[in-house]
Amino acid sequence: MTDVMQAFAEIKRGAEEILVEDELLEKLKKGEPLRIKAGFDPTAPDLHLGHTVLINKMRQFQQLGHEVIFLIGDFTGMIGDPTGKNVTRKPLTEADVLANAETYKEQVFKILDPAKTRVEFNSTWMSKLGAAGMLKLASRQTVARMMERDDFKKRYKEGQAIAIHEFMYPLVQGWDSVALESDVELGGTDQKFNLLMGRELQKSEGQRPQTVLMMPLLEGLDGVQKMSKSLNNYIGITDTATEMFGKVMSISDDLMWRYYDLLSFKPLSEIQAYKDGIANGDNPRDVKIALAKELIARFHNEDAAQAAHNEFINRFQKGAMPDEIEEKSVSTENGTIAIANLLKEAGLVASTSEAMRMIKQGAVKIDGEKITDNKLACDAGTTAIYQVGKRKFAKVTLS
Repeated sequence: MTDVMQAFAEIKRGAEEILVEDELLEKLKKGEPLRIKAGFDPTAPDLHLGHTVLINKMRQFQQLGHEVIFLIGDFTGMIGDPTGKNVTRKPLTEADVLANAETYKEQVFKILDPAKTRVEFNSTWMSKLGAAGMLKLASRQTVARMMERDDFKKRYKEGQAIAIHEFMYPLVQGWDSVALESDVELGGTDQKFNLLMGRELQKSEGQRPQTVLMMPLLEGLDGVQKMSKSLNNYIGITDTATEMFGKVMSISDDLMWRYYDLLSFKPLSEIQAYKDGIANGDNPRDVKIALAKELIARFHNEDAAQAAHNEFINRFQKGAMPDEIEEKSVSTENGTIAIANLLKEAGLVASTSEAMRMIKQGAVKIDGEKITDNKLACDAGTTAIYQVGKRKFAKVTLS
């Protein structure tokens, strides 16, 4: 029983909500391997760390001896997930889906054990349904039920178009759970409606309903909005080691703990020891460095992690960067701001003319990289460390 409770505690780590907890505990007590499902629509070729929150949870289940199914939504990807969208999402072509799916498999196996991971494509069973099967599936739910979804309700109220095929998305995702006879489905908190649809369809098919485990959405580098490539606040799995290191070091000290909870594989006791150390005067920067090196080692290797650390130190002139850097927020116009204006608004220079002069002299750096283009425009949604001269630093988030 102790082992079961320890496993249950590990599974609950970082989870936002489990429906239903008692059901999951009963399943674990039976001592049989559970079938764990998580679906990913291959909408873009590269994953970022926000996507890996679910994959990390899959790894935990895998290490506990359960069967993990990495479901590639090649069929649902061609519908387009409406979750969180205020417009109809453009469906992908079959060629796009297949190309992106291949890169997904390469990337997830940096976390999951490929020998113990079952990869499925939902077109395998959905293509066999045919028109008659899709109509039968559509009859399982009413328009009124679909309109309970927050995003559909909001779009309807605001007069935004809702295409009929979008109603099929949660039904198809739910049918995936029936086809796979999943015991547990993982998803983000924004997927609650879709995840619960799987439970409903399984019940109607006489199956034991899956437990729904929802993970929180990981905030991006700005610490406010969820990590997204479109917002340019992401850390990509395929980023270089140097890029990863710089981006991790740019996050706030508070956000660092969120990343530890959702991305680190370190034991909870070790993370608590870090927190205790900082409370007793340890430098948070060192703990952030440990996080950066852990993530780089996972997606590259240990040597790359150490090299990125060394490069970071050298770029900031071996200790020239202060232990504490003031954090500031600067507003942009139409999503961008000229570098000279940014430096002035951040209080690093007295005027834009001084900023231009300092850039010309090679005295301005962004994340340790010297810049020479005084016409450089910086994008909203980014966070970076800006340096003017040897002693003026500011960590600036652009909004």
